[in-house]
Amino acid sequence: MIRRPLHIAIIAATLGLSACATPAPVQSSGTVGVAGPQNSRAKNVILFIGDGMGVSTVTAARIYAGQKLGKMGEEHVLPFETFENVALVKTYNTNAQVPDSAGTATAMHSGVKTKIGMLGIGPGATSGDCASGAGHELPLLGEEVKRRGYALGIISTARLTHATPASVYARSVDRNWEADIGIPEGQRGLMCRDIALQLVEADFDVALGGGRAAFFGRDGKGQRLDTAGDLPRQWAARTGGSYVESAQALAAAPADKPVLGLFAPSHLTYMVEREPGSSEPTLTEMTASAIARLKSDPKGYYLMVESGRIDHGHHAGQAGYALEEALEFAQAIQYAIDNTDPEETLIMVTADHSHVFTIAGYPRRGNDILGLVIPPESSGSVDGPTLGADGKPYTTLGYANGPGAVQGERDVPATGVTARQQALVPLGSETHAGEDVALYAHGPGAERARGVIEQNRIYDIIRDAFGWE
Repeated sequence: MIRRPLHIAIIAATLGLSACATPAPVQSSGTVGVAGPQNSRAKNVILFIGDGMGVSTVTAARIYAGQKLGKMGEEHVLPFETFENVALVKTYNTNAQVPDSAGTATAMHSGVKTKIGMLGIGPGATSGDCASGAGHELPLLGEEVKRRGYALGIISTARLTHATPASVYARSVDRNWEADIGIPEGQRGLMCRDIALQLVEADFDVALGGGRAAFFGRDGKGQRLDTAGDLPRQWAARTGGSYVESAQALAAAPADKPVLGLFAPSHLTYMVEREPGSSEPTLTEMTASAIARLKSDPKGYYLMVESGRIDHGHHAGQAGYALEEALEFAQAIQYAIDNTDPEETLIMVTADHSHVFTIAGYPRRGNDILGLVIPPESSGSVDGPTLGADGKPYTTLGYANGPGAVQGERDVPATGVTARQQALVPLGSETHAGEDVALYAHGPGAERARGVIEQNRIYDIIRDAFGWE
């Protein structure tokens, strides 16, 4: 076991965005302002986690964003790529070479690596065995933040009970126990609480995302065993906070009270599929609301922002979906850069893991990143795409496995933002990858992000930046 020490009326007006608008690709200025002083303490820390945003995804998103701005693409710079402090992060779980989001997010929020599929529970427990978790509970960053008097914010475009956001506040021997109905009958009544219940029992200031169904009984179109269950009502009665289900309600909620926003029954809508007039806030809008609310805390705050659906786009083998989510993620990061003080706020950007996502085939400079491979003019064949040995073209982007796998004779691949890229090994869902991911950091304490580090070191960087012993 690798262990570290225990230790919005404002949204639309501020952003100039409507709840249904798709932001233009972010254009980085190439600077993030004055760097925080070396070895100084941070008042605030914001950790941006692009779920599944491996290095190949960052590269493809950079090109895609640049091309949407009319550039060739490769020369574009994403906002976090201007950060001077960068590290490579080793993502393996204690029992898995290629990790999942529960084990990786737990490493970042507890300082301990653990087994695949477990949240806030050490590797000495048995996955899916409630009783085995006793005595293996890990420290949770979210709990320490509140215990020390700081404000806490949790944001995700996935369900708030999903692995990455849940790692801030929950402990579970099985990440799938999001609602009580998901706990197997033989494990119920053994003192294990479902993740939705743990959220409403937790202490936080802002929690925004999807996953409404896990908080209500079937009478409320939910999934809880208690047919009349209403966890948000119980939370609001305990805290005096506001429960909201739309961007408009979020904007109207009192800024000096806690807010819980559940904007969809499951995950929030993909950016590619958002319709005009959507009531769901974008990731940028949720980030803006959270910063506006948390910055009034005199001591400071910790904010975790997850772009959860980058991962889902990749699992579906649809790179365009993942890249659109990555662009919105970059937009949210740019907002945070522009609306925080670099002298007092540490901003870190990373991924929990990568995907088996490739960029290949010798396409010419400026080639459509979601298109077929067209060779450089100097290579000869300038009138059409490069052909494989089967006489058919292929795309720049592809996957080592997934639902787009070629079986039998290969078809001419589809292109464009909604296309499913071709893959090698047939699987119902494309898998994660095991290579290192990047960590980009800026602000007080950012100098600690360097070299090749274990993923649980991110927890230490956060605590060190706050100056916690």
